[in-house]
Amino acid sequence: MKTGFTSLRVLAMLGAGIALTPQVALAQGTARQDAAEQDDLLDNADVDDQQVIVVTAQGRAQVLADVPVAVSAVSGETLRNSGTNDIRELNQVAPSLLVSSTGNEANGSARIRGIGTVGDNPGLESSVAVFVDGVYRSRSGNALSELGPLDRVEILRGPQGTLGGRNASAGLISVYTAPPEFDFEAYGAFTYGNYDAIRVEGGINAPIGDTIAARVDGVYFKRDGFYNDVVNNTDINNRDRYLVRGQVLFEPNEDITFRLVGDYSKKDEACCAATFVHTDSAPLARLSDDISPVSDQAKFDYPGTLTPALTSTANPIIPILLGLGQNPAALNQGTFNRDIYVTPGRSYDGETEDWGISGELNWDFGAVGLTSITGYRRYENFQGSDTDYTQVDIIYRAPGEFAGAREFKTFTQELRLNGTLFNDRLDWLVGGYYANEKLQVRDNLRFGNQYGAFAPCRIVNAINPALAAPGASGCLTAGGRAVLGAANGGAGAFGPATPLIFAGLDNLARINDRGSTGDIYNQESENFAFFTHNIFHVTDTVDLTLGLRYTNETKDFDATFGNDNTICPQNRALLAPLLGNAALAGLAGGIISLSCQGNSTSELNGLSLADTRDEDEFTGTAILSWKATPDLLFYGSYSRGYKAGGFNLDRSALQANPVVGNPALTGAAANLQFDQETVDAFELGAKYSTREFGLSLAAFRQEFSNFQLNTFNGSVFLVQNINGCDTDLGGADRDPSGTTGFCDIDAVAPGVIAQGVEVEATVNPVRDLGFTFGFTYADTKFEDNLIGNENGTPLDPALRLLPGDNMSNAPEIVATSSVSWTPPIGSSGLRGLVFFNARMTSDYNTGSDLLYGKEQDGFAVVNGRVGVTNIAGRFAIEGWVQNLFDKDYTQVAFNTPFVAEQQTYSAYLAEPRTYGITVRGAF
Repeated sequence: MKTGFTSLRVLAMLGAGIALTPQVALAQGTARQDAAEQDDLLDNADVDDQQVIVVTAQGRAQVLADVPVAVSAVSGETLRNSGTNDIRELNQVAPSLLVSSTGNEANGSARIRGIGTVGDNPGLESSVAVFVDGVYRSRSGNALSELGPLDRVEILRGPQGTLGGRNASAGLISVYTAPPEFDFEAYGAFTYGNYDAIRVEGGINAPIGDTIAARVDGVYFKRDGFYNDVVNNTDINNRDRYLVRGQVLFEPNEDITFRLVGDYSKKDEACCAATFVHTDSAPLARLSDDISPVSDQAKFDYPGTLTPALTSTANPIIPILLGLGQNPAALNQGTFNRDIYVTPGRSYDGETEDWGISGELNWDFGAVGLTSITGYRRYENFQGSDTDYTQVDIIYRAPGEFAGAREFKTFTQELRLNGTLFNDRLDWLVGGYYANEKLQVRDNLRFGNQYGAFAPCRIVNAINPALAAPGASGCLTAGGRAVLGAANGGAGAFGPATPLIFAGLDNLARINDRGSTGDIYNQESENFAFFTHNIFHVTDTVDLTLGLRYTNETKDFDATFGNDNTICPQNRALLAPLLGNAALAGLAGGIISLSCQGNSTSELNGLSLADTRDEDEFTGTAILSWKATPDLLFYGSYSRGYKAGGFNLDRSALQANPVVGNPALTGAAANLQFDQETVDAFELGAKYSTREFGLSLAAFRQEFSNFQLNTFNGSVFLVQNINGCDTDLGGADRDPSGTTGFCDIDAVAPGVIAQGVEVEATVNPVRDLGFTFGFTYADTKFEDNLIGNENGTPLDPALRLLPGDNMSNAPEIVATSSVSWTPPIGSSGLRGLVFFNARMTSDYNTGSDLLYGKEQDGFAVVNGRVGVTNIAGRFAIEGWVQNLFDKDYTQVAFNTPFVAEQQTYSAYLAEPRTYGITVRGAF
């Protein structure tokens, strides 16, 4: 039995040496087949053995060219050459995939075909699920860490609603680590690069008798940060992390395999800084010309005028920041100048611990095969931050156990039975899945020591920017107060209410270092599912695949809050009498809103909330495929996918209207809930595979209902389901009102459509030389008439630029290519290594609200590796570079907290060029 698996692994490794196509072998510890079945798999492939790619995308071992689904498979050799240490680097080898990270690496987001989960909120599960050795990682950001030696990665595109353990509405990334083998091997690698990067990797694999093999791998990586914190004389976005993974493989006989994996990793790093976005001007928004402005408040939403440059002093918020101590250099330098100006004493320090244990049992009973995968994982992270990303102390999280912390405790169990019936005409599979996830989020978000000086200036700017006096109480000097108080013949600019307005501003000026004293959110999710996936061989060349899954999801939520912001209820009580005055309601409401921003109020202190939600969903797939020739496959499919609903783990979501009161005081948490996301997907595809050439084509359309969108509007995080309406809303979804744009419930339709084509090709003209090409055109956009929930409620006005536009971080065109050349050097066994890959991306918007200023122009990133391998049969030396041409580009742009109304944005930047040298040895 071991012989069959080892042969496949050797064949795949040979293939990886001659072609950049993602060459994959079936690793030990997957669904087992006996040696005869493995030989049949190779024979039926009818291609050169070195080109066979075996995947488990459908729950059983299949040659990639025979799998009627859109799947990319990437070998460990290709991953190593492309510099893949975590799932972000997969961008270079998979054109339909985009992985990015933002304010905390724990919130990293993966997108496939433009669809992914946006934002820094652990209450939302990932649209793209990530599995490592068959075990679900609770959020895709949990895999943004060292992965160690890899056997392969499989990237499944489109909804995964039948197999794959956890449901996923956009796709799935399965990472398979290098397994133990029954041959002794030890290896080591040392890397040194710019930014004083040091990476050390090593491991040992050894047989322990005839039936047990063990393996231990370790990685340590340390590197300086890409941002220079000028104020605090430190660097940000550094690396200081390590991973240890141990494995045992037990094969008592040819029918049983058991693989036990345990790993522990830790990160102690400062992450993640942002810079101001700099543009010459901010043209007003891109709405239809037939929409007319309805108020001055809406002027920033309509075409035809230019606002000042985002960081120009003509922008009224900029003099306020300068007056409160912002270094002008932060405003004058370019977006990609990585000097940052952080509030003195504020820190981005954080810590992450991630560990787990899993066991996979494969037992062949002859007619039936059993697979059992059991896993337990624990993930803990906290991250301090200067959350306003300015030198002015507006809002912050102090490092420690409450700093935006999240902790996952996850137990998963998957069981599968598979076999054949009716003389192998039916390849059947049935299974079940259970998961229990305990999530705790802790937060200590507080207003900074200068919030009381900053916030009143926003009010005064709205009255008359010339009167704003940063540093003065209420942002008004005695002269400014006299001007307003002497207006209207001495009655005051606000009539008899003038003293109340002044008192409100003075109260607002007292909100310094107030806010959360410790908020705790607990969510326990219990998920179970039953599924079946069956392949009917209708003829020798035609297959019909039918899969069905039933999923039940229960989430129990509770939260307790601590808060010392007593000014919020004071100002609400003080200014409540003015809310009925049409002329003053906006001004009074603005003061109250800033006093209670983000639902920061002492009214929450000691408050506890609880809620629960329960979901049932049927998903599945139907695929018809035809093997026209031994080398050519056609298929058409329909799939339905699902992603669970949940709770917005952010206190701001409790507050429907900060002006009129705090509904959280009633104990209701209904405002936190969002519904499950579903998708109907259609796909047509073809695959052609020979030794010299391989081609895969897919055309797809995906329709998402209740799409879960998380958006930061400059003050709070909004989590809203997005749907469409078959009735023309007449632009009511694009106005600044949250009370217009209702849709009749019978006209509710999908709100997000992703459609396009994908092409992947491999060319291997001669031994030792291989090329790959990938191309994705994905038109992933919001429908023209958008609403919120499926009950027809209006779209939140902060999202009014979405209708009819492409989604964020969803470029229409992405192309990838690579070349690999491994020529022999002389007759001594030496080999050269020349490897380059490139990813070209068209323009896209990086902000989930699609505001101008967040656009990213198209760009290309090229990576390379050149070296000499097989030195004395044991050693290699390689020079490498990532982002060869030092291309500057933005991962995500967002509204700078509290100054977004003036269209001031910040951005999380991608990594600059890195390079170094690696020395490897194997024994």
